[in-house]
This record gives sequence, C-alpha cells and structure tokens, in this order.
Amino acid sequence: MKDYDQLIFELSKPGRVGYQLPNCDVELVEASSVIPTEFLRSDEIDFPEVSEIDLIRHYTALSTKNYGVETGFYPLGSCTMKYNPKMNEDNAALPCSKNLHPYQPEETVQGSLEMMYDLADKLSKIAGFAK
Repeated sequence: MKDYDQLIFELSKPGRVGYQLPNCDVELVEASSVIPTEFLRSDEIDFPEVSEIDLIRHYTALSTKNYGVETGFYPLGSCTMKYNPKMNEDNAALPCSKNLHPYQPEETVQGSLEMMYDLADKLSKIAGFAK
C-alpha cells in the first residue's frame, strides 16, 4: 500500500490520469479568441498526475487528520465546538441559503435579510442585549 502521508505531488507519476471527461458537445474555440491574452497563462500548469484511486485514498487519508465530532471524543464543556458547526452547515445548505451570494442585489435577498433581522431581534431580547 502506498504512503498517503505524502504530498499529492510526491505521489504524482507522469502519464497518470484520475478523471475522464465526457465528449465535448459544443464547438471548440481557441481561448485567446474570447479571453484577452494578458489574462491567459503562457506556461504549463504543474498539476499532479495521479490515478483516481490514488487521489481518493490521498484525500480520504488527509480528511481523517481533521478532528471531528464523528471521529473523536470532545472534552466536557465543548458543546458549541461539537454542534454549532454541524447546525450551521445544515442551515447553510437550505435551499433558501445555499445560492445566496454576498454581492447579490439587495432586492433579490429580502427574505433572507428579514430572517436575519428577526433572528437578531429575538436573540437580543432573549439575551437582554441592545441591537
């Protein structure tokens, strides 16, 4: 078995491919015909060349190095460390939240702004703080 504590670039071997793209179903155009040349890269990008299984094993092994609720014991008093990230991830994945963008026009996010305003209002009343 390979040592997946290596960097992905250390696992790289020329000629390996970890993906398969579908056949192109649109007309191919030269990038320089639609993008100004000052924004185009002139040198080759040094991507690692790894097989799909090596890529999956590498990033799976890397993910186990993160400490998480599902993989280890949290000491007492760390409830917010355990559950707030999970709750926030669930809320951020809701259909009304996941497609929002910070630079989106205000008129398109009135429902979300109302929700945040109401939450701030309720939290200030519960906690006894001024807005």
